Amino acid sequence: MTGTSLTAKYFDDIFGSDDDPWNLASSDYEAAKFAHTHDVLADRRYAHALEIGCAHGVLTSHLAPMCDSLLAIDISTKALTKARERVGDRPGVTLAQMAFPQETPDADAFDLVVLSEVAYYWGLVDLDRAGEWLRDHVAPEGRVILVHYTGETDYPHSGDEAVEALWTELGLDFEVELSERKDKYRLDLWKRR
Repeated sequence: MTGTSLTAKYFDDIFGSDDDPWNLASSDYEAAKFAHTHDVLADRRYAHALEIGCAHGVLTSHLAPMCDSLLAIDISTKALTKARERVGDRPGVTLAQMAFPQETPDADAFDLVVLSEVAYYWGLVDLDRAGEWLRDHVAPEGRVILVHYTGETDYPHSGDEAVEALWTELGLDFEVELSERKDKYRLDLWKRR
């Protein structure tokens, strides 16, 4: 584990050199993971949702039909350009550049927060900051879903380390609705007590 989060320049460089650096829009693995994430969440409708790290907006397009209002944010302006091309002007969807958790939405409470393939990019200080923000901004009975690759990476944390660090911060205020391990990723669904 390291103490430094990856920067906007890191992500702008990645999206600047490759239109689809993680094959989010083209791989069967990603398509199945996004479909499964959607299916896990589809048992209810969400009034006010937040997707942190929306990248190209592939998952955003799966989430939008379930949400009255969806704020999808990313640290990279280049990624957001691609997300705008994908989701366009869908009603209820807002895209914004934001370096979460150093920058956070002004909204009071969300009933869904999505962290898909993002928490392992944060250093320890930002994981703590994210945990504090989630505790203060997820509505009672609201959900947090985390989906992270579990293989080896060169990021500040592994998927397991990042999720466990957030759970250490949030475990007293949330309960586990679902915890799954797939071949290459883990999915954790937590509900605010």
